[in-house]
Amino acid sequence: MIDMREGSVERCTNETSISVRINLDGTGKGEIHSGIGFFDHMLNLFAAHGLFDMKLQCNGDTEVDGHHSVEDIGIALGQAVKEALGDKKGIARYGSFYLPMDESLAFVALDISGRPFLVYDGGEMAPMIGGYDTELTEEFLRAFAFHAGITLHVKVLYGKNSHHKVEAIFKALGHALRIAVEKDARVQGVPSTKGVL
Repeated sequence: MIDMREGSVERCTNETSISVRINLDGTGKGEIHSGIGFFDHMLNLFAAHGLFDMKLQCNGDTEVDGHHSVEDIGIALGQAVKEALGDKKGIARYGSFYLPMDESLAFVALDISGRPFLVYDGGEMAPMIGGYDTELTEEFLRAFAFHAGITLHVKVLYGKNSHHKVEAIFKALGHALRIAVEKDARVQGVPSTKGVL
């Protein structure tokens, strides 16, 4: 019987009210309500491909734009993942994945290092996909990486369709994180020669 690794965060500001719960040992069930349709789609893909069970509700000032909601969801989700990881004992720690989406190809590599960093190269994209500002992909990834304590590298190698490019990023992120959080019985303690992460 696996002890489920779960994290739960509630974050309220003058701009957003967010509740998020994630189970790293789930089956990929997502119940996502961000207030931005395309972003819901992306977060559901992240959960499905990571095999994470995730519930997320955000009430944000989308009448202004989507920036506050997307960034604050990144913060809250990163905090929930960090909580779910606990002491990080026995995890693989590193994960990487190439994800083809029709004509587009994205690559994500990450390290659950405790040293947050983001390198992002999404290439050129259309300004908007539905009601989603594509610039917010980088803002989400930065907030997520810094609050989860992850070193994160994301690159779209090529592609033409902006929907496909962003979708490839979120699917690849799910797969890479799934690999990194996987438990390995051979790993004794924390997977670092320093003894801490």
